[in-house]
Amino acid sequence: MTATPTIRAAARRPVRPVVPRPGRKQRKRSVTLTAVTGVMLIYTILPLAWLLISATKSQEDLLSTFGLWFSGDFALFDNIADTFTYQDGIFGRWLLNTLLYVLVGAGGATLLAALAGYGLAKFDFLGRRAVFAVVLGGIAVPPTALAVPTFLMFSKMGLTDTPWAIIIPSLVSPFGLYLMWTYATDAVPNEILESARVDGSGEFRSFFKLSLPLLAPGLVTVLLFNIVATWNNFFLPLIMLKDSELYPLTLGLYTWTRQANTVGGEVVFNLVITGSLLTIVPLAVAFLLLQRYWQSGLAAGSVKQ
Repeated sequence: MTATPTIRAAARRPVRPVVPRPGRKQRKRSVTLTAVTGVMLIYTILPLAWLLISATKSQEDLLSTFGLWFSGDFALFDNIADTFTYQDGIFGRWLLNTLLYVLVGAGGATLLAALAGYGLAKFDFLGRRAVFAVVLGGIAVPPTALAVPTFLMFSKMGLTDTPWAIIIPSLVSPFGLYLMWTYATDAVPNEILESARVDGSGEFRSFFKLSLPLLAPGLVTVLLFNIVATWNNFFLPLIMLKDSELYPLTLGLYTWTRQANTVGGEVVFNLVITGSLLTIVPLAVAFLLLQRYWQSGLAAGSVKQ
């Protein structure tokens, strides 16, 4: 008995798996997640929107119009020009100071964290567990708790009111060291290092030629954390610096804000807001350019092969 053409055609058709439709409970969970995500998005975007809109207003419109909508006159470019020319252009000096603190402090902290984390991950020596405990203790201690002891120590050394008072403490990053330690444990195979030693390569050459490229995602992650911490540093410069020529952006904008509370002080809230907007632009650009390295750096090394 032969099968009819219709039956043979039906037999040749691929059988599509039956996908169950999501139930009511699953759809409800998705709606809840979407609602929570929307609330978090509004919570994140709303301050940035207020900052951008307020930076387009003059001093008079800033205090007399609704904060989340534009005023009649678009004064963004005038505010930017006034920000860079106010008080003989000291805002530009604060910007250069901040860049210096970030380049030397955050860059040096990242390099030191990479060297120390790599050494702790790939070398076995006496006191390794003690170092691990000290690093964890350093992560647990908030930086503000160390600000006053650091000030007293730097005062005796004559380093207060100098750029070194900001750069040297920024070089120490216990969290960055711990992150590089855990990342280097799995990111750099021991077989590569052993092969390099057999070929006569020194430890520093092996680190910079072989290990450093493998540690690049972790380095970018630590670098971003250090850049944000140094760029937003406020309390340490507040107690360390007296000369306004050495201020970073955070402390400089704070002094402009305090002018409104002093007798005869000039109110420049529009310049403070515009300066704040200009301050976050470099951080936003850094995150947009390095986010793919940052995301891979957070995930890599978290799962042991």
